[in-house]
Amino acid sequence: MTEAEKIRWFRQVSKSITARCLDAGANLQWLQEQMHPYLSVTMHDEAEAIGSLAIQMPYLKRNKRLVLRDTDKTLILARLNQPGSLYRTLRLLREREISYAQFTHSYAPVPGIGEELELQRFEFDRRTAEEVLSAGEARIPKRLHREIRAALKAHYPDYDFSRFDKELRLVWINNETYVRHSPPRRVAQILWLYHQAVQSGGVFFDAEPAEEILDQPEYRILFAAGNPPQLDFLQQVMEVYNRLGLGIKRSYCLTIHNGIHPYFLGTFYLRGEGKTLLARDGFLYNQLEQELFNTQILSTASESYQRFVATGSMNGIDAALVNAFAGFCHTTLAHNQPDRFGYQEVERAFTSDLEMTLRLVALFRTRFEPRLPDRDEHYRRECAELEQAISDYNTGHAYLDGIRRTVFNCCLLFITHTLKTNFFVNEKHALAFRLDPGYLDRLGPEFTADLPPERPFRVTFFFGRHGCGYHIGFSDIARGGWRTVLAKNRDDFITSANTLFRENYVLAHTQHLKNKDIYEGGSKMVVALDAADLDNPETVTRRLYKLQYGFIQAFLDIFVTEDGKARDPRVVDYYGEDEPIELGPDENMHDEMVELIARISAKRGYLLGPGVMSSKRFGINHKEYGVTSTGVITFAEITLQQLGIDMRKDAFSVKLTGGPGGDVAGNGLRLLLERCPQVQIRLILDGSGALVDPVGADREALSRVVLKSDIDGFDPQALHEGGMMIFRSQTKKDGLRELYRKVSRTAGELVEEWITVDEFYREFNSLVFDVEADLFIPAGGRPETIHAGNWQQFLPGGTPSARAIIEGANSFITPEAREKLQAEGIIIMRDASANKCGVISSSYEIIANLLLTEKEFFANKDTYVGDVLEILEKRAADEARLIFRRYDEFSGSRSYTDISAGLSREINEHYARLFRYFQDRPELASRPLYRRALLAHLPRILRETPRYRKRIGSLPPKYQAAILASEIASSLVYQQDREADYEQMLNGHLQRHFSV
Repeated sequence: MTEAEKIRWFRQVSKSITARCLDAGANLQWLQEQMHPYLSVTMHDEAEAIGSLAIQMPYLKRNKRLVLRDTDKTLILARLNQPGSLYRTLRLLREREISYAQFTHSYAPVPGIGEELELQRFEFDRRTAEEVLSAGEARIPKRLHREIRAALKAHYPDYDFSRFDKELRLVWINNETYVRHSPPRRVAQILWLYHQAVQSGGVFFDAEPAEEILDQPEYRILFAAGNPPQLDFLQQVMEVYNRLGLGIKRSYCLTIHNGIHPYFLGTFYLRGEGKTLLARDGFLYNQLEQELFNTQILSTASESYQRFVATGSMNGIDAALVNAFAGFCHTTLAHNQPDRFGYQEVERAFTSDLEMTLRLVALFRTRFEPRLPDRDEHYRRECAELEQAISDYNTGHAYLDGIRRTVFNCCLLFITHTLKTNFFVNEKHALAFRLDPGYLDRLGPEFTADLPPERPFRVTFFFGRHGCGYHIGFSDIARGGWRTVLAKNRDDFITSANTLFRENYVLAHTQHLKNKDIYEGGSKMVVALDAADLDNPETVTRRLYKLQYGFIQAFLDIFVTEDGKARDPRVVDYYGEDEPIELGPDENMHDEMVELIARISAKRGYLLGPGVMSSKRFGINHKEYGVTSTGVITFAEITLQQLGIDMRKDAFSVKLTGGPGGDVAGNGLRLLLERCPQVQIRLILDGSGALVDPVGADREALSRVVLKSDIDGFDPQALHEGGMMIFRSQTKKDGLRELYRKVSRTAGELVEEWITVDEFYREFNSLVFDVEADLFIPAGGRPETIHAGNWQQFLPGGTPSARAIIEGANSFITPEAREKLQAEGIIIMRDASANKCGVISSSYEIIANLLLTEKEFFANKDTYVGDVLEILEKRAADEARLIFRRYDEFSGSRSYTDISAGLSREINEHYARLFRYFQDRPELASRPLYRRALLAHLPRILRETPRYRKRIGSLPPKYQAAILASEIASSLVYQQDREADYEQMLNGHLQRHFSV
């Protein structure tokens, strides 16, 4: 290019700039006339960006978008309003957490282009929980405070003004600029929306006229979600509006953090054609409400979303049901045949045959659609036709057809055996399905051979956006803990889901054996949480709470009853009885959630009220009082007596799994240190690492970590000669290798070294087997750690590394491994006996909830807990002594664990028969002899305090029958005198049949 050509080119650029600058004024005037008047408010701090838009607006004709501002915390774009324009932007932002978003369309096409303008603004400045909780005083200008309060009174008079200052401060801390520059009415609206979401249990939806512009009538849709799914949630919400044909003209979406988790607060504006939404019982209003709430359940990563929803083949509500179908079929079939029925294979069965999938969905809807006329007739016909279609299923691919027939048949059993579900409850956070367990026998032994032979009383399946799980109970009134398995990568989640049902079934069955001393049968709730895409503890905790909160709300959707039937008319109930189910904290259940579950249950009117959950503040905290460990150490003491050891005087050694900061292991160590002056703790192994000390861990150093930290908090300086610690929690990188810290004391010196992953796990996994001790107490760790494939490692050199095992953790040793180890002379006190006191304590906590006010409980808590601890030691000692007595009676021909299981079955059989007997004869509970038996089951303070004793008669008849049955059943076995029993039975028979 010559110099003259360059000059001409720059003149052209100059003319273009001049022309654009001359046009900018007209463009700005157009923006003022054709954009919503709030533009000057919401973009108050972005005059430069609007000026840039006025200059560049004509360029939209040949550019996809204009970037008006792009910083770490703000992105402002201008685009033409074309189909998919918003989604393309949101897809680019799916990896970023949006704190504020606004979209505004022009009222008229851009001059010279013929399409409307769309202005998009995003902010990425979310506050963390720590920032919100540590924020100081919010200095909100008095004028703003006054005007916002006045706007609330004018437009939302039902708002709870006692919370005004707290909630305004919360919004201010999260987004001060929003409060400063938004009109008071807008801030009042956000406060009301947040308040409604909190009061409504975390989700809220409404539609109302927006009376802000008289010549441009608009309708406002309000939607809020507590602890929303991360990242692409806004994109999913906008997809719902698009799929329902609702064109959003403006939207303002704010996400605030309340110190526990975030809340999404969205306002969406439609033009006048949206007025049909105001018909609250209308189809469109109901459909939009269902679809928006369903975003809490339907994952955008699922195949059903990608293949069915995104393509318009299925609505989001049915896609969530299909995901639940796949989750149930996978967990039901894979525990026995994981290779054949892996999750992807099961999911593919549904996504590969849309017609069959839609027929299954339609059958489910027919069975449970509220107020459906002629339901039974339609259901029977459709069910028979679908059963035949599945039987005849044939695509010419024999192997795949066999898999898919099995999956579809499993899904059909799921539909036909579900007795109630919350699927038609709009404001749900998760799906719940209460099943008749008869479906297990219909599956056949091919899929149930690896389960205990006894069948449960109920099975309930839960499904959420990021996980699924079961509650399995073996009795009408049942109790047991809620365990959440946290999978930190996708492989962990699939592996956990593969065995989820069997693990739950075995734990619930074990719990039923364990619950023999109380009026509640055994149950367990086990949930798998997929946290594979999360990389920091706060977001993991948020998702954990989201799942647990969703599942307890779904639980209450179907189990809150009135006169036996589900209270919510949207729940079609084929069961029709009250179901008293008691939960308790287990793995990954935090104190905050324990208290919240109790409050929600009371608020929603569940028949147990706060008694649905144990170990809360209004209760007996297991860790604080060491209730489970009380039974474990009582069993240990009586077992050691059999070995000629008095633990309170003699020297003996112990190895233990479970962290010293945890409940069972921590309190077990506390009791051992308090009661046993010569105990040697030779091994402690937990998730953070391991401590080995051949002469026993230093008592003073150990006391400093007991009930305070994991074993990695132990001071290595306190190690004795030959002692060693390895740390899973302390690593470093050496190139691409990850190394773990190891410390040992050799020749008086403390030596530090760094070992490879292979070396660490080889040593870590062998310690349970190799370290020698008189007593082994597994008080933590995964189920089936010692199994048929490795039990021989517990006999290094052919000699057992421990003389006795007291199972403080559930299912740590498999049944087959137990038998093999006992055949080698090791005494094993199984979990259902040794750690039963935790659940007994929880039962007495629920009795307190039923008979005492919260004020009375706290006034008498020390006395009440003392009475319960006395009961726990007696129950543990009664069983331990009976097991050894029976062992001698059988001359060692039956194993200790066999005897334990036999005792449980014996008591439970008595209980079941007696429970039915007393349910049919409720008047017996008030007769003196039976009343004394009922009182004998209760803590001393309830028996001996007249005003409390009077209340026992007000317990529901089902509970009185259960308590009577429990006390009589256990005393029949524990206090059994076989010769006297036989003589009494014989005399009774003669009196009845041969008397004159």
